[in-house]
Amino acid sequence: MNTTPPIPAGMPAVSTLFTGNWLRLQACGHWEYAERTRASGAVVIVALTPGDQVLFVEQFRVPVAQWTIEMPAGLVGDLADARDESVLLAAARELEEETGWRPARIEFLHAGPSSAGMSNEIISFVRAHELRKVGAGGGDATENIRVHAVPRAQAHAWLLAQAAAGYSIDPKLFAGLWFLHHGAG
Repeated sequence: MNTTPPIPAGMPAVSTLFTGNWLRLQACGHWEYAERTRASGAVVIVALTPGDQVLFVEQFRVPVAQWTIEMPAGLVGDLADARDESVLLAAARELEEETGWRPARIEFLHAGPSSAGMSNEIISFVRAHELRKVGAGGGDATENIRVHAVPRAQAHAWLLAQAAAGYSIDPKLFAGLWFLHHGAG
């Protein structure tokens, strides 16, 4: 049984303020929000190597003008030949592309809004199991990704040290660590 409250009556119509190559800016009453035009969502991959190391990626992010530490992640359905791609397939593809590790199995953990007041994007968390190193990683031709494999026991301290060194630390990765430490997968 659905126990969430109904959508408020009398919601204003949605209008498009701007459409770019990847995003559309929408308005609904006094709200303005972004939605992706070439992806059905995003996925964050919680990945642990056979040596009990958590995989993180480092890349420069233009919107915040900083080098950022994140968990491997990517868009779902953003490739022209795979618009109906599942979250699990996108996760396997992105993990290998970004880190060079291929999972034998992907487990869905949770999904929710990335920023409910700014975007309609839904982010899914997944856990990658039974990893096998198959390449160098580093992303596709448009990316410059550095891979970090950090011992699980040292991950929190390592992230705090990276923040102190000036890196932007994506808060979603702390949710990923929570999934690792609380029995998911």
